[in-house]
Amino acid sequence: MSAAKLLGAVLVAGAFAGGLYLGKGSTSAPVITSSGASFDGGYQQADDKTLAAGSAIAADTYNGETIVVNEGESIQTAVTNAQPGDTIQVMPGTYHETVYIDKDSIRLVGVIDKGRRATLHGESRLNDAVLYSGNNIVVENFLITKYKGNAIMGQAGNNFEIRNNIIEDTGVYGIFPQLGKNGVVEHNVISGIEDAAIYVGMSDNIHVAHNEVFDSVAGIEIENSRHAIVENNYVHNNTGGILAFITPGLPIKTTFDVIIRNNFVVDNNHHNFGAPGSTVAGIPPGTGVLIMAADEVIVEGNIISNNKTAGIMITDHHNAPNTTIDPGSEPNPDKVAILDNLMINNGYETIDEVKALMLTELKTGNPDIVHVGGGKDSCIINQHRYETVGLGGFSTCDFTNTDAIDTYLLDTPVPPRDIDPADRGKVAYLGICMGCHSYTGRIIGPPIQMIQALYMDNPQGLADYIAAPIKKRPDYPEMPSQSYLDAETRLAVAEYLLSRTN
Repeated sequence: MSAAKLLGAVLVAGAFAGGLYLGKGSTSAPVITSSGASFDGGYQQADDKTLAAGSAIAADTYNGETIVVNEGESIQTAVTNAQPGDTIQVMPGTYHETVYIDKDSIRLVGVIDKGRRATLHGESRLNDAVLYSGNNIVVENFLITKYKGNAIMGQAGNNFEIRNNIIEDTGVYGIFPQLGKNGVVEHNVISGIEDAAIYVGMSDNIHVAHNEVFDSVAGIEIENSRHAIVENNYVHNNTGGILAFITPGLPIKTTFDVIIRNNFVVDNNHHNFGAPGSTVAGIPPGTGVLIMAADEVIVEGNIISNNKTAGIMITDHHNAPNTTIDPGSEPNPDKVAILDNLMINNGYETIDEVKALMLTELKTGNPDIVHVGGGKDSCIINQHRYETVGLGGFSTCDFTNTDAIDTYLLDTPVPPRDIDPADRGKVAYLGICMGCHSYTGRIIGPPIQMIQALYMDNPQGLADYIAAPIKKRPDYPEMPSQSYLDAETRLAVAEYLLSRTN
């Protein structure tokens, strides 16, 4: 939250606060809402015209051969030799490699024997452990550690399941599905990540459940994505616990229809060690749930405790640090619904900007819920239970739960992508480049505009750099090599990137 931007709001609000607050007499007993209608909005599968008839991913997708990889052998060789529908079983042992799955319907399974797992170890020199661009991909049962970039990254792959992995110290992201639809991230334990332990980017119909994420800058982040449920996770000792964001400068401009329910969001007070200038580097330590410009976010049934800045913080782009204004993105969080949550001992060491905002309402104490900036049509139930600030425009919700919504996953799989060769640059740009770059601002790497200034008349030079990058700026991390992409794709993505105007 920007102190400079907030100051104007503080001064204006302060002019009204005295009369509005001091004019009140004795308080009456609060109206307690304990039960009522279930939320009946959100994603409606019958309205989605992109789906094809057929079986779900788990029905009969993996009916091919089983390929066994023993310690000392190459997992990538097994993937290269596999056919769609095959299962690759990786025996316990240590493997120093990057695995790239560029075909559909591959199940990559680590074998666990008496607690010993197949371990992907990057030796602090390799960038990525597992990359997949195919549809119907399963990655499960691995221990992944000491990579510089990502443990598991999806690059425009649909119908994915990532489960039962232990991920430690893998650089920027732990599990990162990018530009995917219809996916599950469940039963993973992830720690020591410098951006987001679980980062859902520009994706739809995602279920994130039963994970433990800790010791990271962001625990779980839903960014520029739609129709996501985040539930039953244990999120602790991160800088920020669960985030629903719109990051400006990305080609998908919205985040909406996100349900955050039944999570433990506790003790998220870790110091912020995100890359300086990045979006997550602006998260105040001690933030339980952070909603930035996202719409139709429901927060229900969570235990949110001991987060020193605030239990729930809601902000627009104008008041958020390290963000630029994107004319294509509506910057306000609209239709946020705060239902019943158990909130204990939050805001006990909140930041000065929040203290100043509380003074405009003549409040002291420890804030559970903070709203700053714009937004409309938001609501809350049982507001009297919490210490709140900035919620004057919130109405009482006309529903009390999301019991009617079990999942946003699809009954039928998303059909395979039919990528025209002319579109390979666009798909690579959306599925790979947008994970670290936005057009105008900083996510991890420099903005696209800065790259265009360096390479506008030299797409081949950019393609060569993509294959063999070197560190150019001390204030940005070294870019990982994308040499697994063939030369034609590297040139196509370079040309597409240099043609972008937003």
